[in-house]
Amino acid sequence: MRIMVIGSGGSGKSTFSTQLHEITGIELIHLDQHYWKPNWEESSREEWIDKVIELSEKEAWIMDGNYGGTMNIRLEKADTIIFMDRSRWLCLYRVLKRVFRNYGRTRKDMGAGCKEKFSWAFMVYVFHYNDTRRPKILRQLKRLEARKEVVILRSGRAVDAYLGEIRKRYAFSGKQ
Repeated sequence: MRIMVIGSGGSGKSTFSTQLHEITGIELIHLDQHYWKPNWEESSREEWIDKVIELSEKEAWIMDGNYGGTMNIRLEKADTIIFMDRSRWLCLYRVLKRVFRNYGRTRKDMGAGCKEKFSWAFMVYVFHYNDTRRPKILRQLKRLEARKEVVILRSGRAVDAYLGEIRKRYAFSGKQ
């Protein structure tokens, strides 16, 4: 199974993906860990595309992160796409909370040596995500619905219900 988790910064992608990994045992890939080099140095376009192709060729994964330039590679390989479709205000709040909680430390879902910092540019990106990125993503997902499982989670209650359903499936099947 290949599960892709996308959504705005602060939407809960990494937390949700970690919970899904804990339930299923499927390998968890945080794209930020592979894209960012120490001190927030970006991967080159060529090496990033090669890395995403390599990661997406694995037999099973839960992959969290957006990275629009490689979205189509991952969409093609994924069986299930989960879109964390949350409000801008919740996302902004969570990003600020994350910065204050982790400032100066590297989170476990980030690349080595990428210490948490405040970025005004990232805050602006999160603020405008639902206006600029969301419509395109929803159109892409609509086109994929016929051949892929598409899940759109818009609330904490929906997230909990989905994880509960996955727990039941895995408990019933004896997997893990």
